[in-house]
Amino acid sequence: MKNKAPSLPGARVEVRLAGSGGQGLVLAGLVLAEAVGIYEGREVAMVQSYGPEARGGASKAEVIISDAPIDYPLCTSVDVLVALSQEAADAYCWDLKPGALILVDKDLVAHPPSSLAVALPFTAIARDKLKKVMVANVLALAAISELTGLVGRRSLEKALIARAPAGTEELNKRAIALGAKLAREYKTRQTGEALPELGSEDL
Repeated sequence: MKNKAPSLPGARVEVRLAGSGGQGLVLAGLVLAEAVGIYEGREVAMVQSYGPEARGGASKAEVIISDAPIDYPLCTSVDVLVALSQEAADAYCWDLKPGALILVDKDLVAHPPSSLAVALPFTAIARDKLKKVMVANVLALAAISELTGLVGRRSLEKALIARAPAGTEELNKRAIALGAKLAREYKTRQTGEALPELGSEDL
């Protein structure tokens, strides 16, 4: 049985982004929340972990996206889990909705919380193609966009450029393009369909 992305967007979608301190999951949560809230006009709430997690342990950000006012801003039935470290995958795999999309780093999560997890080499691609491991979180956000339709790629790009340090605009645009390409390639393997021609924005 293949993993299926949840039917998104929906009335309420819960996204949990988890990894090790320093992998930028809190920033990823902010970017996702602002992309959806500012550029797509939906209701959104975001919470993040604090404390010792910021110094290297497992950390997480939770983003609630809704078409209606959000009366409870914490995840209770997670639609999408992203885990970029084994520690985070072990610590934050509770409350997953049946059929939730589980997206993990192929090289850093040896034991995903489900055999149906989608494993993609975010960190390896960020290191080898972009020479910046720190943008693995951006690749993961782009993969969420491609696999679920939860947020548009252009909205994600606008929110990221607004948040990212000056001078990193092209790096982040390339990271979004590569993350989307990874997800498209995964979908192609699952369906057996031909991969569409890539434009210059995918390079």
